[in-house]
Amino acid sequence: MNPVSVVILAAGRGKRMYSDLPKVLHPIAGKPMLARVIDLALSLLPSQCVVVIGHGAEQVSAAFAGHAGPLAFALQSEQLGTGHAVKMALPHLPSEGRTLVLYGDVPLTEPATLRRLLDTPADDVALLTDTLVNPTGYGRIVRDAAGRIQCIVEEKDASAEQKALCEINTGIVALPNARLAGWLAELKNGNAQGEYYLTDVIGLAVRDGVTVHGVGAPASWQVAGVNNKAQLAELERIFQANQARVLLDAGVTLADPARIDIRGELRCGRDVSIDVNCVFEGDVTLGDGVSIGPNCVLKNVSLAAGVQVAAFSHLDGAQVGADARIGPFARLRPGARLAEDVHIGNFVEIKNSALSAGAKVNHLSYVGDADVGAKVNVGAGTITCNYDGVNKFRTTIEAGAFIGSGTMLVAPVTVGAGATIGAGSVISKDAPAEQLTVARAKQLSLSGWQRPLKKT
Repeated sequence: MNPVSVVILAAGRGKRMYSDLPKVLHPIAGKPMLARVIDLALSLLPSQCVVVIGHGAEQVSAAFAGHAGPLAFALQSEQLGTGHAVKMALPHLPSEGRTLVLYGDVPLTEPATLRRLLDTPADDVALLTDTLVNPTGYGRIVRDAAGRIQCIVEEKDASAEQKALCEINTGIVALPNARLAGWLAELKNGNAQGEYYLTDVIGLAVRDGVTVHGVGAPASWQVAGVNNKAQLAELERIFQANQARVLLDAGVTLADPARIDIRGELRCGRDVSIDVNCVFEGDVTLGDGVSIGPNCVLKNVSLAAGVQVAAFSHLDGAQVGADARIGPFARLRPGARLAEDVHIGNFVEIKNSALSAGAKVNHLSYVGDADVGAKVNVGAGTITCNYDGVNKFRTTIEAGAFIGSGTMLVAPVTVGAGATIGAGSVISKDAPAEQLTVARAKQLSLSGWQRPLKKT
């Protein structure tokens, strides 16, 4: 492939989004549209990638501060058209090679499609086109009798005959750098919009005897842009449907492929089953035989083989060992590390804690900043009191201990191996191994006491 630079047009305001957020920062599958286009551009290994910004320029450039790769920003202070936008990027472009023009609000184009475009001769122009049943609103591709592309006519400037054409311009084009500056200098704004159209470069190329290659897009969604929230939602569902199809082809069982959202990278082993309305964010790995119940959220987690996650559970930043049982209605927060065969039940929260093999916390408990040994059983309503209002402290529960229901473990504290804590205890001192420790206030019954009554 010949040396290529990429210009991404991302200066538009996006009035129809009705949002203070610049249009190109609105997300598809949890990632800003512009981020997806930048990643697409960098996958082509360009010598330079220039993002042309305008509306919300500070927000857009700040969103990509420190981004890896040959990334630069060019400011289009006045939005005077696509041709003018590319002209703003010229100082960043080399004099040789070719420039590929992409759009920050066209997020689903695939690398293979662009490589087909760039496989055309480097000194020619290559234009990505699409054919629509209803092309209203798009610039039409005008060809001569021999089928050669002659020019692009925008909808507002098209004749009735030209409006009847169904092949449309996607805006994605590869141009030879040696001619680019000269063509941009010749653009005029004598059109219905009063703008400098990049599409007029096609006519200039034909005039100069440069061949214009039309490369058809393999699917319309690959070149679809976003102008409003409805179109954003449509592309979101297309993206998710594509992700679901990849999972199905790999053997994953999806209860309903239309009700899954992947907002990152999801890797699955064999015989994985995912129920409806599950959301996967960040980096998620599901081992062989993992089962995810309905309405679960998993973010940056790794589940080993045989793990079962029941309905309405929320896992974030956790590592779970083989054959563990989670939920329903369980929450694993960052730093939760569960070994094999651990059981976490309903309405249990685990934070920054390590649970060894066979440990069980089955009901209505909070375990935070703790180290829990093998085969520990934590009774219902147990809380590790890890925070004194200023500092956090750790709780250690050694192997085989049994924590009775309704226990408060006031950290820092250690419960020895094989110890038993009586229900309802408040443990603020270390409990010795293999002994029963009970810490309750003396029970009193007061005769003659009357419950307060409301005054009439």
